[in-house]
Amino acid sequence: MYSENELVTIARRENNNKRGYLVINKLQGKHIPVAPSKALKMFFELAELIKKEYVEERLFIIGFAETATAIGAALAVCTDSLYMQTTRENVEGVSYLYFTEAHSHATEQRLVRESFESALDKIDRIVFAEDEITTGNTILNIIHAIKREFDVKIPFSVASLINSMDKESERIYKEQKISCHYLLKTNHDIYELWAKRFKIDGTYVGLIKNLKKAEWNTNILELKADGYQNARCMTKGKEYQNACETLWQQIKTEIFRSCSRTEKNSKNFMSVTAAESDKVSDSAKNSKILVLGTEEFMYPALYVAAKIEDMGYYVKFHATTRSPIIVSDSYSYPLHIKFELRSVYDKNRVTYIYELQKYDRVFIITDAKEGQTEGISSLVNALRSRGNTDISIVRWCRK
Repeated sequence: MYSENELVTIARRENNNKRGYLVINKLQGKHIPVAPSKALKMFFELAELIKKEYVEERLFIIGFAETATAIGAALAVCTDSLYMQTTRENVEGVSYLYFTEAHSHATEQRLVRESFESALDKIDRIVFAEDEITTGNTILNIIHAIKREFDVKIPFSVASLINSMDKESERIYKEQKISCHYLLKTNHDIYELWAKRFKIDGTYVGLIKNLKKAEWNTNILELKADGYQNARCMTKGKEYQNACETLWQQIKTEIFRSCSRTEKNSKNFMSVTAAESDKVSDSAKNSKILVLGTEEFMYPALYVAAKIEDMGYYVKFHATTRSPIIVSDSYSYPLHIKFELRSVYDKNRVTYIYELQKYDRVFIITDAKEGQTEGISSLVNALRSRGNTDISIVRWCRK
């Protein structure tokens, strides 16, 4: 389906003695900007494998935070399955099932216990969605946690974009009767040495302090959208998709309509309103739009990005991340510029955004609540520093 060259590029982890390299998927839309249609096409191709394999089974898809939440959501949408993601965020009024992700910089993972337990009598199989499976230990950890807490006889499967398990890991999975489905099989033997070849000479931009709005001539519009569904708790694939469509319709109506509010903003794509055609003129296609998700919150932003792309615009999508990754000036290295941010969920947490460029319009779509102004400010300032002057912030969360 895909070749290694199409999907795989290798980066160096920062200060991680457990695993010195990081496989970055070129089409996933996490660290590297990508056309949203390419990311969704890849996710849905993986979903089709699952759909064909388990035709008669009721599936429960679990996506791993933070890199595989959009993958899991896409699988759930395609199969109309129950869905939830693991999380490192706090969800009010719940308890958790804890497990670890040994090779990660942030090892603790959680699953909302009440939502998980409520699904057990409605499903025939649990499918874990990952961007990549290497040793498979993280999934074994969560399976052990589930079996320790619940008396379940439900079979488990894994759906990953990339599978790089060695023969010993595959043997363990076969013994445990855990089925694996994937788009690409790779071998990690040379990745550690490969990553070390690159110099640490990329551009690192530390936290940018508040900048005067007049200095950057920036227009910032904020929209609070209704219909929020929190995928950290259980949802259903089609219901989640419908909620994302509701989000998109609000963005299309409110933000695109408001784009003609000043003469300054009336260039090309900004003159298109919700009442006009869903297709734009040839001249508007030259306008560049960026849609950003935030950390674990990816699929709704990706969905909106794809809808904007469907209208005929040039669109890129990626997201902020907790992952500290080395940047290099080498042409063959995937990440060249790195911005330090404060998290939009926790002002005390450092996060990052990579490969920021200049766009005609930027949409930040997040489910972070109001009050974490340091996080949004740091992201907006990073965007401003790259020459982005038209920024819309969409908050999709419970009031």
